[in-house]
Amino acid sequence: MSSLHLELKNMIIDVLDLEDIAPADIIDAEALFGDGLGLDSIDALELGLALQKRYGIKLNADSEDTRKHFASVNALVDLVSSQRI
Repeated sequence: MSSLHLELKNMIIDVLDLEDIAPADIIDAEALFGDGLGLDSIDALELGLALQKRYGIKLNADSEDTRKHFASVNALVDLVSSQRI
């Protein structure tokens, strides 16, 4: 697991107050929403704000690309890597 994977997993846990989940419990390629980690639209909003604040990433909530970026930890890593300031 790369340091960015771990960093993003810790951010997800901290931002969403997932007390019973450790970074190792989050599978990099597993879906973050629905059947995977089970996050919802409010969680997506909170994560989006955290990504914007921490990494300076601009997101469009209505964009299909944004939905793809939030598909998994791997997708978030790709997004952050491509847009890091």
